[in-house]
Formats: sequence, structure tokens, C-alpha cells
Amino acid sequence: MHTMPHWSGAARACITGIFTDIDDTLTTDGAITPDALQALSNLKAAGLQIVAITGRPVGWSEPFALAWPLDAIVAENGAVALRRNASGGLDRLYQQDAATRATNFARMQQVLAHIEASIAGARRATDSAGRETDIAIDHSEFAHLSEAQIDKVVLAMRHEGMHATVSSIHINGWYGEHNKLEGARWIVRELWGRDLDAEMDRWAYVGDSTNDALMFQAFDNSVGVANIARFVPHLSHLPRYVTQGERGAGFAEVARAVLASRQRTS
Repeated sequence: MHTMPHWSGAARACITGIFTDIDDTLTTDGAITPDALQALSNLKAAGLQIVAITGRPVGWSEPFALAWPLDAIVAENGAVALRRNASGGLDRLYQQDAATRATNFARMQQVLAHIEASIAGARRATDSAGRETDIAIDHSEFAHLSEAQIDKVVLAMRHEGMHATVSSIHINGWYGEHNKLEGARWIVRELWGRDLDAEMDRWAYVGDSTNDALMFQAFDNSVGVANIARFVPHLSHLPRYVTQGERGAGFAEVARAVLASRQRTS
């Protein structure tokens, strides 16, 4: 990982859109900080497209999709998206049809109950009631699991044929081929009718944990906020750059860097 001064001004000046994680990237201690919220506003005012991609549930994401200056939130690791509609409300977009979601939901509830019953300390995340397409076990939000316990949960999910990833707070499991990267490709098609892979150099990604590894690999303009240091030993792919600031302060640092380069070329 390189420090932010190594991110070339020419590359930053080409950025027209930013994907960002939410927990411990936009938020600090569970809430968005004023500097991160102002950074989002400044990016939108400059004409950038902003999409948050999170492992959080769609129900949890609704108030933020309404309140924050974003084009969309892609929730549950790429499965479902929220976007504002013309009446000021929210539309839900899904990658799976209703029948598939219902079948998978029933299977996942059985896996969730089994994990809670068989792995000491494993408890469903407190936001589970808002989840439609995945399950989550809390490891660092309100509970604390050791690395060994986290590994057991991941293995249990994968044993049941699920995909499993670890965020800064939860262990998420789901059925289906979606993930954060596929969710990014999907939402660019849905919102703007474009091919993300054809314009990767115009997008940046900002994240903080192991469930961001695919995004770090895919985006040359990938940035980890400084608190990513906790997960570096577990990351299959590192971000190209790392901020000096942690969490929301780190995101604000990214926004300032992008906007400064755009202003110099305008």
C-alpha cells in the first residue's frame, strides 16, 4: 500500500465516481461524522456519482439512502439496492427474483439457527430483522468473537454452500453469485446503462476490511482508510493507497484529494 501522496494527480483528476463502504469507512463509532458527510456533499456538488456498497441490511440502509447525498446504496453485499424515486421515496432493486429470495431466505434461517446453537458465542447481528438476502453474525459491533470463532462461523457457512465474508463488524453469509464487485457492476448498469469495466479508471473505491478485497483488486484507484491496518494480515488483496486518517476522517481525506486534482485541471 502506498500513502496518499503517491496517488497521481492525473489519476485523481479522471475520477468521476466513487464507491464506498459504510461501516468504519464513512462512519466512526457507528455514526457518520460531519467531515465525512460534508465530503459526500462536496463530491456530489462537484458532479461525481457516489454509491455506498455495504454488507448491512437493506432495512438498516433506508434512512441513510434518504438522508445522505448518494446516488444509491447497494446493501447486503451486492444483492439489493436503494435509490430515490421521483416522489422522494425509495425504490428497491434486486439481483434475485422473489421466488429465489424466498427459497434462499428459508435455507439461511436454518443455517443461522444452527450456527447460533453450535458455535460458542455466535449470535446473529442486531440488524438481522432488516435482512432479506443474507445472514450476519456479530463479531465486533456489540459482541466480540476471537479469530478462531470467526473462522468457525465462516467455515460453517461455507459448509452449507454459502458465500461468506468478514466485514469490520459482521460475518455475512448468502446464497447467490453476487458480491460487492458484482453489485457495483450491476448498479452502474441499472442507474446509468453503462459498463463499469469499460470505465474503471474513472472510479475509485474506499474501504476498510476483508470483505472489500475484491474491490481493492478490481480498482486501480482503491483506497483503504487507515484502520484497515487491523485486517491487512487477512486480506487477499490490499488497496493501492491508504489514508492517514481513520474511518470518516480517512474518507474525507480521499474526497479532498480527488476534488483538489479536479479543480487544478478545470
